[in-house]
Amino acid sequence: MIVCHCAVVGDKQIADAAAAGATTLSQVCASTGAGRDCGSCVFSVRRILCENAGTEVTSDLSHISAEAERAAS
Repeated sequence: MIVCHCAVVGDKQIADAAAAGATTLSQVCASTGAGRDCGSCVFSVRRILCENAGTEVTSDLSHISAEAERAAS
């Protein structure tokens, strides 16, 4: 499934980045190109990263917003 339409990045590419050692949204975005244009996909990217890293998404999204802005720039 395509997650980032700007860079045409799919969920498998995000899972592969996590399997290769990416542990943050910024690392996944840097390695896949996702989230670098409009940034609307970063919450989906983060969700997929957490699912593949075996961690839970916290209810505090303030750290994600800052990380999303860095990843999208």
